[in-house]
Amino acid sequence: MVVLASSFCFGSAGDIVHQDDVAPKRPGCENNFVLVKVPTYINGVEDIEYVGVGARFGLTLESKEKHANLSTLVLADPPDCCSKPRNKLSREVILAHRGNCSFTTKANIAEDAGASAILIINNRTELFKMVCEANETDVKIGIATVMLPQDAGASLENYLASSSTVKVQLYSPRRPVVDVAEVFLWLMAVGTILCASYWSAWSAREAAIEQDKLLKDGSDEFVNMDGVHSSGIVNINTASAILFVVIASCFLIMLYKLMSYWFIEILVVLFCIGGVEGLQTCLVALLSCSLHTYMVCEVPYHRTQPLGLPMASNCYPGIALIITVLQIVRVPNLKVGTVLLSCAFLYDIFWVFVSKWWFKESVMIVVARGDKSGEDGIPMLLKIPRMFDPWGGYSIIGFGDIILPGLLVAFSLRYDWLSKRNLRAGYFFWAMTAYGLGLLITYVALNMMDGHGQPALLYIVPFTLGTFLTLGKQRGDLKTLWTMGERERHCPHIQFQPAGSD
Repeated sequence: MVVLASSFCFGSAGDIVHQDDVAPKRPGCENNFVLVKVPTYINGVEDIEYVGVGARFGLTLESKEKHANLSTLVLADPPDCCSKPRNKLSREVILAHRGNCSFTTKANIAEDAGASAILIINNRTELFKMVCEANETDVKIGIATVMLPQDAGASLENYLASSSTVKVQLYSPRRPVVDVAEVFLWLMAVGTILCASYWSAWSAREAAIEQDKLLKDGSDEFVNMDGVHSSGIVNINTASAILFVVIASCFLIMLYKLMSYWFIEILVVLFCIGGVEGLQTCLVALLSCSLHTYMVCEVPYHRTQPLGLPMASNCYPGIALIITVLQIVRVPNLKVGTVLLSCAFLYDIFWVFVSKWWFKESVMIVVARGDKSGEDGIPMLLKIPRMFDPWGGYSIIGFGDIILPGLLVAFSLRYDWLSKRNLRAGYFFWAMTAYGLGLLITYVALNMMDGHGQPALLYIVPFTLGTFLTLGKQRGDLKTLWTMGERERHCPHIQFQPAGSD
């Protein structure tokens, strides 16, 4: 449930472009609501950099700091700038308070007085979108208009009141088309599914070889050993695939309602336990493979990893946990995989986009960012800082965006190995390629949307599942893929001839 509830992908630096359907665009009032950097210099010394939001109207800001003018900041007199300022202006930036007249009125008065831009102090600590009133006609304004939060405005006022010389720059940098963090996340996601798929296929092939040997040695012994090779393996059926998504939705609501510092800490502890178990399982598997023996090794948790360590900041336990889940949980055929991914596809879209209609905000994004907890979000994420993004933040991918498509990709490799198909004639190569392309399109869409949270499965599922279904139909394997495993459940002694056996 935790894994599926964390099925999302987005950059968590905060949207730098804010869309607003309530305030439609019209000529002269058609700017995007963009975040604006406002670096300040006090008596020639660089000081705090504030963040404001640009208005729907006014001059478009520069995107690079080196092109932004360094201008002197002055206080409006009167403070609300609703009438002609008493002080003379010569291309300075004027600082005014919100209220008593419209935003466009303030901007027009500041422009007529000779200001190069106007900073409007909000009466609250958050930012507010400045729009044009419906009956306003004089909206062709030639200066930049930016709103600052109340605390930033108060700080600048204090400097000006103490006769300090304050200078500011105004610019709105754009996100890079591709950040190195996204490249690393893509490689980690694809590499994780690749490793998990080969481990799952290798285990299935070894189990098939073992069954083949038992069949040759004697049916009585096989009957006595039946089921031993599949110990610890969980095959999902259609009903559980549907129920999985329903329960995960309930769990996501619980996260949303109970989001707090202490609840996040509990999730971190649970993730630590799961991460340690995943690392232990992967380590044991590597040792078993290198020694060509089967072994069981129980490692106490407190000797492996301190329980209270916030492992969400380290990707390795998360990757180990994902690989372990993909080894233990399996889809037996394409029918179950189709039902699971289709439900997850709708789940992602609903909780990222549709949930805004009921909860006034995207439930998935709020939970992922940890907006109500004071933390950096839930721990079931692979998160890498955006290295070349001027707005900072993180690139994030949820465990579910790797595990759910990974279940289908791992099934494709097991099918290829058990049916003796080479790479080109099989399904794994194409499924793996489709997943990589789907994830790549996710990041392209993320950057095109200026950081707006995107449900990764919206792009990954059509690529991965669509490729699988299309190839299966073209090759005439769709019926076999769709019902694979059902025959074995009714007659468990019938298996695919494993690769490498006689």
